[in-house]
Amino acid sequence: MRKISTEQVTEAVAKLCMDANYYIPEDVRRRIEEMRDAEESPVGKEILRQILENQEIAAEEKMPLCQDTGFTVVYAEIGQEVHFDGDIKEAISKGVAKGYTDGYLRKSILIDPLKRSPNSGDNTPPVIWFDLVPGDKVKITIAPKGGGSENMSRTKMLRPSDGVEGFKNFVVQSVVEAGGNPCPPVIVGVGVGGTFDKCAFLAKKALLRNIGERNKDPFYAEIEEELLERINKSGVGPMGLGGRTTALEVFIEQYPLHIATFPAAVNLNCHAARHKEIVI
Repeated sequence: MRKISTEQVTEAVAKLCMDANYYIPEDVRRRIEEMRDAEESPVGKEILRQILENQEIAAEEKMPLCQDTGFTVVYAEIGQEVHFDGDIKEAISKGVAKGYTDGYLRKSILIDPLKRSPNSGDNTPPVIWFDLVPGDKVKITIAPKGGGSENMSRTKMLRPSDGVEGFKNFVVQSVVEAGGNPCPPVIVGVGVGGTFDKCAFLAKKALLRNIGERNKDPFYAEIEEELLERINKSGVGPMGLGGRTTALEVFIEQYPLHIATFPAAVNLNCHAARHKEIVI
């Protein structure tokens, strides 16, 4: 049994919160550069240039990529041979509070959803997903989720008779109808199967994959490529102002389902695509 200090977890989470908001993942930056060079719309090309410039300024000045620094979503993979010396949930929440306070990141969390108040003041509580895995390591991933892209999420209980084409049309329609609201170019996370809640979880978790990392099942990998092509032919373009660059990538995650159901979900990340991870 390996013992890990919750204080170490708190410090790690605090740094991840700041780094995720300051630094774009390198794979995302490379894809934006590629699509800038291929973009035919002068307006679209200029928007992509400005996005890249903004990323450089954020990294150099250690400032947020976007003023909306997101709802902090945390994925924690806990090794079965790990023992914490305190409350791991509390340690993660303290890390979020420290990161958003020390990093001067905007605090956006309202405690009561219907009363719309008060603001928690430190961007807590986070949404935490725990997964128990073999080993004596802990992997923590921080994925701040902005309101603009989150508002464009969709979950639909398709009919089994809708089939593969109905599923594809749902994904494409969701992105096209979102237009410029999620600040394209976006990364499209898609969940299919499971239950109502499981497919939504899969859609968001899919956003953590690296650009170009195809689904391990060739059937789904082919659909990812087809959907990416169809979305980029839609003409929505950067920031919804037209062009060939609407999506940087499409990722699908699948799960077994009940014979009478066909749940599907779409979750979008804006071009910032914020997420950072650490293994302790």
